[in-house]
Order: sequence, then C-alpha cells, then structure tokens
Amino acid sequence: MMNEVRTLGKPFAIELDAKWTPSEVFARLAHLPHVLWLDSARSDANLGRYSFLTADPVETIQAGPQQIENSLARLSELEASFRLETLEGLPPFQGGVAGYFSYDLNRAFEVVPETRFNEFHLPLLSFGVYDWVICWDHAEQKAWIIATGFPESDPAKREAAARERAAEVTARLEADPVPLSGNETGRVVPATELAPCFACAEQPGVMSNFSKEDYLAAVAKSVEYIHAGDIFQVNLSQRLIMEAKTGAAELYLRLREKNPAPFAGYYDFGMGQIVSASPERFISVRDRWIESRPIKGTRRRSGRPALDMFWADELVRSEKDRAENVMIVDLLRNDLSRICQDDSVEVTSLCGLETYQTVQHLVSIIVGRLQDEVGVREILKAIFPGGSITGAPKIRAMEIIAELEPTARGPYCGSLGYIGFDGTIDWNILIRTIVASAGWWQFPVGGGIVADSDPLREYEETWHKALGLLHAVHDE
Repeated sequence: MMNEVRTLGKPFAIELDAKWTPSEVFARLAHLPHVLWLDSARSDANLGRYSFLTADPVETIQAGPQQIENSLARLSELEASFRLETLEGLPPFQGGVAGYFSYDLNRAFEVVPETRFNEFHLPLLSFGVYDWVICWDHAEQKAWIIATGFPESDPAKREAAARERAAEVTARLEADPVPLSGNETGRVVPATELAPCFACAEQPGVMSNFSKEDYLAAVAKSVEYIHAGDIFQVNLSQRLIMEAKTGAAELYLRLREKNPAPFAGYYDFGMGQIVSASPERFISVRDRWIESRPIKGTRRRSGRPALDMFWADELVRSEKDRAENVMIVDLLRNDLSRICQDDSVEVTSLCGLETYQTVQHLVSIIVGRLQDEVGVREILKAIFPGGSITGAPKIRAMEIIAELEPTARGPYCGSLGYIGFDGTIDWNILIRTIVASAGWWQFPVGGGIVADSDPLREYEETWHKALGLLHAVHDE
C-alpha cells in the first residue's frame, strides 16, 4: 500500500546571532537527549561548508538484531510520507532523520558470520526524527535556527509549532550554561568482561584486541587469501580501547581542536556517544544525484613541509596505493550501477591528494543519478557498508574480516549523517572515530591489505591513523 505523502510546507527560520559559534552552542546544548552535531570542523569551499546541530528528537528509532526490519521500514515510511519545501539559500539539512548505521548492519543485507566477541551490544542503527536544527554556513559566516513544526501538516498549526520550537531553542541558548557531562550512561562493562586485550607498547594505558604479533599474522593471512584468489583486497583493523577519562562531550571538543575534519561529528545515542573526526564522505544525495568519495592510500604528516611534500609525492606515485584506490572505485561503480540510471555512473576524480591534520590521503569521486524508485533502503542494500572499509569482492572480504578481527566493529566503519525531509542525504564513513560507552573509549584503526602488503608497514600505518585520536584521548 502506498504511503500518503504529507507536505510539511516550508520551515520557519530565524538568523542566529553571530556570537554563537558551533562549539559554544554545543557546550550549551550537550546535556539534551540525543544531541547530534554534524560538524565540519575542517571546512573549505568544496568540503565541509555546513555544520548542523540538533537534539531532543520527537521520535527515536533504535534497533538491535531483532528490530532491524521494523526500524528500516520506519525509515522508509518517513522518507516516503513527508516532504519539506526547503528554504533556498540556507544549508541543506533543514529537518529530518539523523543518526548512525553500525558496520554490523551488514548482516541485514548479506550472510556474514558473527564475530567472536561483542561485549558492548550497541544498536545496529540509532536515529532521531528532528523537527529543528541549528545550521551554519561557514562560507557566509552565518547561522540559523530552522524549525519544521513536524509532524503537524495543517499550515497554521505547523507554523505555530515551529515558532514555539525555535523560541524554546533560543531560550535554552540564553539560559545559564549546564556543565558538560556528555550524557554518559551508568552502565559499565568490567574489564574482566572485555574480549582478550593486549597492552600496547606504543601507547601506555591503551590496549588492543590484537597483540602486535597476532596483527602481523592476520595481515599475513589476509595476503594468503589474496594469493589464493579469494579477494583482491581486505580492510583489516585493530580495536584500540582504554578506560574513559572524561565526559564524551569534553573529549569531542578536544578532538575537533587537535584533529579537525570535514565530516566530523558527535552523537549521543543513549547507550553511549560517537566522537568522530572522519575525513571521508560515504555518500551524499542532492536532486537525485548520488556521490561517493572513497579514501584509499595514506601517508603520515610530520609538520615539516619539505618532508610532507616528499611523502605526498611518494603517495601519488605509489603503484600499490593507486591500485588499492582503483579497486575500491571499481567496486563502488558496480554498487552504484545497481541503483543508478544506465550510463550515469562516472568517476569525476581519480586518486586526488587530500591533506589532513596528521595524514595525507588519495581520494576519488564517483557520481550517478538514482533511479526513480530508489530510496534509503535500496541504497543501503546496494552499497552498505562502504567498500573502502571492507575490501573487494565485498562479501568475501566481510567474511574474512569476521574471521580475523576478534571483536564486533559496532559504529566504527558504519555511517553517521542525515536523511532530510526534502530527500537530501549526507553520510560519512565512521573512521577516525571513538565510541564512548559503558566506561570505555573504543577507537579501531585499520588499513587496506593487498597482495604486496608488508605486515609491519601495515601495522605501523594503523598507528599513523591513530595519532589524531591519541592526541585527544591523552589531551596532548
């Protein structure tokens, strides 16, 4: 049966005083339930132009393995049943559904074995239906409070509800500040209940789900699978973990200062918080055009310009890194072709160099025009999780990940972002991400393994990728 489409009309917007920076707004609102900050902490004209902050959703959608079908159906219902006429010239997310998909949601679409350990049992997806949002246009240096009046559809009632919500948000901003707490839960997983952990000689106080020797062996096993013809590439990660030292909100403010990123974010999902400095966009959808920006190929940065330029040139010229990137581009072209119009999928940039706070990456861009009947569920089934964090072929790579990685990935390598009431979508890939839950900070780091991978270099690369996170957790 077709869903009745309810038009919400245009939202109500008021311009926010320029004194309210994103971090100051976050500090005032971080105590609210299910606060979400999609934060372009590192922005430029092309990437990370906008930031969005919201909280206190009118509905939450959260699912473990037994609730997935109903939750995905609810997301599809919201997508199909409500339409918002957005305000032109303002940032693109003006109300809708936002939250995360866990990497482990992959089992909703493919037959993939369970991992050996899953001590935290975090939701496979967690979303809020947000009727208001504070948004920033960093290029214009302006900000607005936008309220939709959702779920009211009667024009007069909708406008009244939107104005009331905007006034409520304004009052919360002007009220006396509440100390940062990060909305930590009281649930704690004792150290004795964790999966086997190994002290990391590189970082006192940090533990891994691999010993160094075991990680080297896992890389070597991955290479064996490649030579045997099972796969061309697999993304292998080690989970770093340590006891939480502060509230997650305070941790995020440190992280965005030390490791700013264009697709960063903070999300309180009730059982914990996502604290992310992701540099990678999974997909965006605008006017039925879908874009993906896979990252493959990494070199560290030293802070010394001449040395960084040398490493950048080495990365651009590296046949191994380029081949690794091209393999994922081919995988994504294939995935997107399942949901895009014929002959619309194209690669608009191949292996471009992008520089971040502690690393440099090769990034490609693939675009296509979605078929008319394709919605969120079809997109997920076709392309989730992102090929850059699985490997190729994707299903076999995920099977090998489940075999070699001891613990569930949880939100790591999943996606954080929004589904707007106007049909826009923007999801990152949750790399360079800390999950704060049950008294612990988890921050897995990994890399793509190919036929000529050297286990020791791959192990060292995971620590290069961890640098920005380590600066934040140790407050260096």
